[in-house]
Amino acid sequence: MHQLIYALVEAPTEDSALAEARMTFDRLVGATPHDAAVFDYYVTFDMDGHSTAGRDRWGDLPVAARVDSMEGQALLERGWNATVAEFERNLEKIRESICEYSTADVMRDRNLIRHACYNLGAYHGPSLYLYDRHGDGIRDPDHLERVLDTRELWIVPADVHY
Repeated sequence: MHQLIYALVEAPTEDSALAEARMTFDRLVGATPHDAAVFDYYVTFDMDGHSTAGRDRWGDLPVAARVDSMEGQALLERGWNATVAEFERNLEKIRESICEYSTADVMRDRNLIRHACYNLGAYHGPSLYLYDRHGDGIRDPDHLERVLDTRELWIVPADVHY
């Protein structure tokens, strides 16, 4: 499965923003021995020749955009809206199922209820679309506001596979 994720990084230029974001994405794919892999691989939008990923899958997105630009705001809104929608989808599934199912049903992951609980509590992975420079998923509005208070903030999209 592929999805778009976004790294929010502080940098003075587009090139340095891309370099910072790559360090974030590297953490998420377990590029170093002390990083746990959350995704299999990533493709940023400066890379060509990937017939099933990046631009070839998602179209012509910016390589990086300042968050205070129109392009940056559009990417930020897209990422945050996807995070909120995924959170609400998992929360609704839990609300609908938790009273209906027995303890044994929940333990057996009937209708993927345990998976929905896992996604609701996740700190990174497919249920989150925005990441800070440390590779931590931005899970709530307070975390997002703290990151947005950063000067020279850029947003960098990447196509990830999981």
